[in-house]
Amino acid sequence: MAFNATTFPPSDAWSGYLAEAQKYLPTSTPRLILLALINIPAIAIVLNVLRQLLPRDKSLPPEVFHWLPWIGSAPGYGNDPVNFFFKCREKYGEVFTFILFGRKVTVALGPKGNNMILGGKVANLSAEDAYTHLTTPVFGKDVVYDVPNDVFMEQKKFVKVGLSTENFRAYVPMIEREVAEFVERDPSFRTYQMDDINEWGQFDAVKVLQEITILTASRTLQGKEVRENLDKTFSQLYNDLDGGFTPLNFLFPNLPLESYRKRDRAQKKMTEFYVNILKKRADGTSTNDETDMLAALQNQSYRSGRALPEHEIAHIMIALLMAGQHTSATTGAWAILRLAENPDVAEAMYQEQIKHFSNPDGSMRSPTYEEIKALPVLDSVIRETLRLHPPIHSIMRYVRSDLAVPATLAAPSKDSVYVVPKGYYVLACPAICQIDPLLWQNADKWDPARWNDQQGEAQKAFKQYVDENGEKVDYGFGAVSKGTESPYQPFGAGRHRCIGEQFAYIQLGTLLATIVRKIEMRLPTPFPANNYHTMITMPKEPRMISYRRRKFD
Repeated sequence: MAFNATTFPPSDAWSGYLAEAQKYLPTSTPRLILLALINIPAIAIVLNVLRQLLPRDKSLPPEVFHWLPWIGSAPGYGNDPVNFFFKCREKYGEVFTFILFGRKVTVALGPKGNNMILGGKVANLSAEDAYTHLTTPVFGKDVVYDVPNDVFMEQKKFVKVGLSTENFRAYVPMIEREVAEFVERDPSFRTYQMDDINEWGQFDAVKVLQEITILTASRTLQGKEVRENLDKTFSQLYNDLDGGFTPLNFLFPNLPLESYRKRDRAQKKMTEFYVNILKKRADGTSTNDETDMLAALQNQSYRSGRALPEHEIAHIMIALLMAGQHTSATTGAWAILRLAENPDVAEAMYQEQIKHFSNPDGSMRSPTYEEIKALPVLDSVIRETLRLHPPIHSIMRYVRSDLAVPATLAAPSKDSVYVVPKGYYVLACPAICQIDPLLWQNADKWDPARWNDQQGEAQKAFKQYVDENGEKVDYGFGAVSKGTESPYQPFGAGRHRCIGEQFAYIQLGTLLATIVRKIEMRLPTPFPANNYHTMITMPKEPRMISYRRRKFD
């Protein structure tokens, strides 16, 4: 509509309208309150914009422009963090700060940015200060981020004892059996029996993988008592505890909501559940399972000589259950969705197993731990899925003391570098490196074959991640490769690199191999987009997979 002088009524008409409108307005004091409620947000927005237009401190990283004070760039970051970061990089460079519900978060992108944050010193950068308000109510007190970093490193060393090669050898047949029984008997597959090999059914990739991973994790790491108690009561406790592990809990840790109260009740009951198992094992009413994590943790002591108490063992077990379940289930779901989208790759995985595990009668024997690790197609499928679909896109640290940004990463002038002040947060996004077209050919394409080229960018990144040219670092839980400058970091890097990395590979490898051996898969809909509204990046719906059973396995 075009506005001109004839659009508006004459002034005497306006006077009449105003006089009539005033009859319906509140009295003077309520009217002022109403006007304030209307105008204060507008004034705040104007002042926020003006502040950003003023000359800034050149020693600080540039701040991402935002309209809303306090809320800042939360909508753009929350809806699609990867796209948000790529756009910010185009405008501000590798280092910039954005506002996230009152927090000032400085992002450092690229391999050098990852190295600055993930390889930073504990004196400067704290994971505990960044995450304890989220993890402690779920995992429990006195473990992980509820203790000083040196104590957490000791606890990781305790867990590493249970992640032995001997245990992994025992886990492979356990995982295979759980997956095979699930495919044969679970209601998700109930419509089609073994003799209906030409019939196609459908299942939800995420729901099925969530169930399979908790079954396999409980049978192996968690122990037989946990596996035997996977009933509706345990499932409800898990779901209530899981309800406290969301972005809302990270941003607002103390809201008076029922989900928060359910989380706290579930945490207490889950702790009691594990403590009861420990007591029964101690008094002989339950036999010990030498291959599970409880058995490993029961015999551990801190350097001071203090034995690991029961409540800490219980809380470490909860942490392993919650953290491992989310990441493995999501990665497994992405993997089978990709295999359903690319049946030629799934067929190559199947033929790989026929080649290595066929019996004279046409059936297949079970693979061993060493054999699962030596399957090249399977290995490339897992690596490529983790490259394109890393479970966690953002890793934060709290800045304990002023942090100088290396000049090689970002410098506003030749004579100075950026300084991230104490009280800020810093954020690394390995997901950006893993799909950066500047670092990878056909970066957004799922292509397991890229890992076959021993001189290609994928293998170079992987070797840098796992070997670091032979340079190992011991943060307190054994020597590991630092890997902080690799553009491929599916399990994090540095002192907080995931301790369960090797178990995850064995769990994923065995369950994917078993699924491919049991069923053929197709994707009936377009490939699902990323859901960034959860703590772990999951596929959006629809994520149904069409399947039919193989005649022989």
